[in-house]
Amino acid sequence: MLFNSLEFLLFFPIVTLLFYLLPHQFRWVHLLIASCVFYTFFIPQYIFILFITIVIDYIAGIWIERSSARKKKIILVVSIVSTCLVLFIFKYFDFFNQNMLELSHQLGFYYPEKTISFLMPIGLSFHTFQSLSYVIEVYRGKQKAEKHFGIYSLYVMFYPQLVTGPIERPQNLLVQLREKINFNYDNLIQGLRLILFGLFIKMVVADNIAVYVDQIYKQPSEYNSFSILTGLFFYSFQIYGDFLGYSTIAVGCAKSMGYNLMDNFNNPYLSKSIGEFWQRWHISLSTWFRDYVYFPLGGNKVKVKRWMLNILVVFILSGFWHGANWTFILWGLTHGLVYIIESLLTRILKLKKSENTALQQLGTIFKTIKTFVIVTFIWVLFRATDLGQVKAIFSSLTNNFSKQDKFSVEPKIWFFLALFIALDFLLFNKRFDSWCGTQKAVIRWSFYSIFVFLIIVFSSVNNFPFIYFQF
Repeated sequence: MLFNSLEFLLFFPIVTLLFYLLPHQFRWVHLLIASCVFYTFFIPQYIFILFITIVIDYIAGIWIERSSARKKKIILVVSIVSTCLVLFIFKYFDFFNQNMLELSHQLGFYYPEKTISFLMPIGLSFHTFQSLSYVIEVYRGKQKAEKHFGIYSLYVMFYPQLVTGPIERPQNLLVQLREKINFNYDNLIQGLRLILFGLFIKMVVADNIAVYVDQIYKQPSEYNSFSILTGLFFYSFQIYGDFLGYSTIAVGCAKSMGYNLMDNFNNPYLSKSIGEFWQRWHISLSTWFRDYVYFPLGGNKVKVKRWMLNILVVFILSGFWHGANWTFILWGLTHGLVYIIESLLTRILKLKKSENTALQQLGTIFKTIKTFVIVTFIWVLFRATDLGQVKAIFSSLTNNFSKQDKFSVEPKIWFFLALFIALDFLLFNKRFDSWCGTQKAVIRWSFYSIFVFLIIVFSSVNNFPFIYFQF
């Protein structure tokens, strides 16, 4: 079920109202059923795939807690391999198969061509990682194994963040699912504010920009360099608005029922380096890789060459997590290389902060613009369907300066984009709901009215699916 659909317009108030009307002991049943209904609106039969990963890690958590140190490690490995095997079959098998086939042709050996192709369940990568975090935390002794199968199932399937995150940790969400929550007017209002803000960003900003981005990527050779450059920067805001919109709605839905999910974004395009960007972008995923891959590899407490390898491993895995395509692998690798270069230059130069405030501000502005431009160009690897399209984009960007085209952007699009950027500055290190809480009623209701008006009047005629649904 899409957050920006008529079905959800009915689903959300009914689920939230029943949540508060039901006694505490029945709420987990209600939310689990609601989550199943929410998920089956996509492809009903794939809920059984989700059920497999739930059973595997539920049993593994209990066995790990009851076992000796040696057996714990074996069970952990079996659990991780089993859960990742499900992910591999549905997300990566076809990619692996095609690459093996091409490699066999190049090397001249026989490889039987497999024609099996699976349609990946929506959000499989997200709830796989959430399930894995539970097992790992139980193994580390930081989380008690959940004995209640229904509660654990709800932890994996909690509808607000089931499909596109944020990827929660058991210490946060699992604990909350057992707590008795009383109706709180402030929670409801904060949640509704976030939902409204998220819908505005997704339906008004991201979806309207998407029309122009699709034009550029569909036939880049038909456009001049300036038009292509505009499309690249538009995509930076499209994917940010799209994913921020979903995450904000997800946090808002949970907050309406008194649950607190982690924030997934914190003004990432105001970052001064790639390292800072990844502290502010898709925070639940970047911290997952930090805690479960980077730190176990040794983090930065190793020699420089090993540290560089650790960084590249994390970023390449992050890219591959996003999709079974060489473009995603190169996207992750490029981010890793830029991260390493920036870090090494900072160590080598050891620049001292200027005492001149104006120079400091200019330096901050330069670094912010530099980071945004780098991220924008690397997004081409993320958006392109294959390496051929990547080549076509950059070739047209550098060769089509004098080409004439009919690419034009409606004035309203520039207005929506300017409003989005202004809001991002306004809400620096703040969330829309908390910021609203500090404003006078006339200001709050002005924003509510503007957002509702824009959603009703200017929502894109194309109901674009959320970009991260494919992951």
